[in-house]
Amino acid sequence: MSAPLFRIGARGSKLSLAQTAQTRARLAAKLGLDASAFEIVPIVTSGDRIQDRTLIEAGGKGLFTKELDEALLDGRIDLAVHSLKDLPTRLPDGIALACVPEREDPRDAFVSLKAKTLAELPAGANVGTASLRRQAQVLFARRDLRVSVLRGNVDTRLAKLEAGDADATFLALAGLKRLGLEARAASLVDPQDSPPAACQGAIAITARASDPRVLDVLAQCENTNARIEIEAERAFLDALDGSCRTPIGALARVSGGQLSFVGETLTPNGTQRWRRDATIELGSDSIAAAQALGRRQGHEIRDEAGDAIELDV
Repeated sequence: MSAPLFRIGARGSKLSLAQTAQTRARLAAKLGLDASAFEIVPIVTSGDRIQDRTLIEAGGKGLFTKELDEALLDGRIDLAVHSLKDLPTRLPDGIALACVPEREDPRDAFVSLKAKTLAELPAGANVGTASLRRQAQVLFARRDLRVSVLRGNVDTRLAKLEAGDADATFLALAGLKRLGLEARAASLVDPQDSPPAACQGAIAITARASDPRVLDVLAQCENTNARIEIEAERAFLDALDGSCRTPIGALARVSGGQLSFVGETLTPNGTQRWRRDATIELGSDSIAAAQALGRRQGHEIRDEAGDAIELDV
């Protein structure tokens, strides 16, 4: 068997390997190649090793990308597949966000064996999550609920829910769909009420910025609408100095030549929320317009909220 043309790095989790296999199939079909031209190279990241703490305590979302970036830069892999919401807004020198394929449904799924929606949970119910954004949104909507840390991969969190460790949780619908588990969603969250994590449902393919062979191939697999949306959301994050220490939700959607955007940030304890939404017409430079929109909305919230968004629970 001939050697693969491209080595794809990915986290070793079940979800990461599933979405990487799906991405490989898309790339192969788009380029007219056999899937065997792309070898998947599983890489364990710091974020996968740490299961007993929140990302805030462990060091932030870069924990899911550091080892993949290192493998790219030292030539062990040619490209890396990430959930785009795990990607820091500013990439290391030498790493390029080379391709954003078509985006999956970005909404959050409410998962519970005891209620169909968050509103139906009884007072005092325990919502498990490791996401500061979801924690803040839950407490903003329902001050009478408790929030606890629920970490692990999708299967682990579902098992913990069944074991009674929590009464409900939230998971990205995109992840459930990629694992064939979308039926586990009790309901879907209206993103206008509670925006998802910025770039949720989108895949990022990164590569060495100095590797035209890979960059040229990946350029053929870019989805223009997905790129426009994530550029607005990442600009919003960047304007807010968004990190895992700041509860931020954002969603941009392209439809009919327009870009709609909703974004919010909250205090971690859910007592305050700042929101912006807008719709613009897209022209010849849609990427720049999307970035400008996200940046403007982020700066407006930053100016209004000031230091309040950095308050601890």
